[in-house]
Amino acid sequence: MGGFFGACCTRDVISDVFFGTDYHSHLGTSRGGIAAYAPDVGLQREIHNISNSPFRTKFDHVFDEMHGNSAIGCISDSDPQPLLIRSNLGTYAITTVGIVNNAVALTNQYLSFSGGHFVAMTGGKTNSTELIAAMINQKSSFAEGIRFAQSVIDGSASILILKDDGSLIAARDRFGRLPVLVGKNEDGYCVSFESFAYKKLGYEDEKELGPGEIVEITPEGMTQLAPAGDKMRICAFLWSYYGYPTSTYEGVNVEIMRNRNGEIMAENDMACRNAEGVEYIGGVPDSGTPHAIGYANRSHVPFARPYIKYTPTWARSFTPSNQRERSRVAKMKQIPIPELIEDKSLLLVDDSIVRGTQLRETVEFLYEHGAKAVHMRSACPPIMYNCKYHNFTRSKSEMELITRRTIVELEGEEGLKHLDEYSDASTERGKAMRKAICDKFKFSSLEFQSLEGLIKSIGLDPCKLCTYCWSGKE
Repeated sequence: MGGFFGACCTRDVISDVFFGTDYHSHLGTSRGGIAAYAPDVGLQREIHNISNSPFRTKFDHVFDEMHGNSAIGCISDSDPQPLLIRSNLGTYAITTVGIVNNAVALTNQYLSFSGGHFVAMTGGKTNSTELIAAMINQKSSFAEGIRFAQSVIDGSASILILKDDGSLIAARDRFGRLPVLVGKNEDGYCVSFESFAYKKLGYEDEKELGPGEIVEITPEGMTQLAPAGDKMRICAFLWSYYGYPTSTYEGVNVEIMRNRNGEIMAENDMACRNAEGVEYIGGVPDSGTPHAIGYANRSHVPFARPYIKYTPTWARSFTPSNQRERSRVAKMKQIPIPELIEDKSLLLVDDSIVRGTQLRETVEFLYEHGAKAVHMRSACPPIMYNCKYHNFTRSKSEMELITRRTIVELEGEEGLKHLDEYSDASTERGKAMRKAICDKFKFSSLEFQSLEGLIKSIGLDPCKLCTYCWSGKE
């Protein structure tokens, strides 16, 4: 994943962009960067590896080294950015959020006629942001170039550009799979992935860009370069997992959605008389917690935290590239509260179940500390497909998904022809998959939120939501 923040004002904006970008740190742990423009020095740029040190620490010197009334910053879980590009459209800084699945084909096609080149990364890979810039530069204007780039990309690309005259160009991806918002204050404007980031800095909501919409921003105003499209497919996983609780997308707050989602799961369990005798409802921290609060409120079973995640000195659990080390860090962060575990029947709600590796260890941890029973609920439907529009998961193959692995163990390759049935808890195949995962992980029971329940908890028209990772439908 990744996120960006930019500002264009009548005053220096380095502080705003520093803090605004830092507020996107939950979206990536690989690299961070800032680019700024000032008339006396032109474009400036700095990139750092943030895999073992947070953005704020790596960029705390930026106030002494950069200045400008316009700047952009990014958090990235993939390629280094923002990049400085010199082209027929001028010199500019660019950062992107999304994924280019057909990067190899686009690179080869470009090199076949352009006579140009790309800076090769390890293994010969092309930086996706540089590739997007090359697509943009084939046209005679930024708006035309962005539209062209988005039309040829298999995947998605939201784009933020800082021009060498100090103006910003912001473009939401073609089908609005991720948000791009504009804030305003008395000094100018900002652009952000997360709405709370600019509200904490004194900006107010001005506009949420529509799918494929492109705007140009100066301190004096905002001009639409390309209108929004009619078709939107915003990622439903935003609300369930990687969106920040205080953020609002398309008018729907993340925390409110998660509470509502938990309530719906509780209603389903109550109707089916599942998990009776549970003494405490808990959330797998952090994003599972608000789902669990909603579940507890609706079920009238007390909410409790049987273990606490120790975060002051431990890096985020998915930061190490090695799965063994990620698992070890995750285990070291779990601090038990024996009084809430010993001889207790617990129900845990997680935001989702992807590979299941850390969840297995969490359940083992609870049993080791005396739990009588551990029931598991996923706030998402069974994930059957790797997302092809963002890179928010490290899964390299769909066979890394616990659902697919279990289905193949049950039925071989034939089972993959019946994914819809396995997703549905009311079918024999659906029941078999859930029981197999329970047996494997020692869950007392397991259930997933239904796709209908998830959509209801968000409250948007289903045709506006992307649910590909669950349904396989675009």
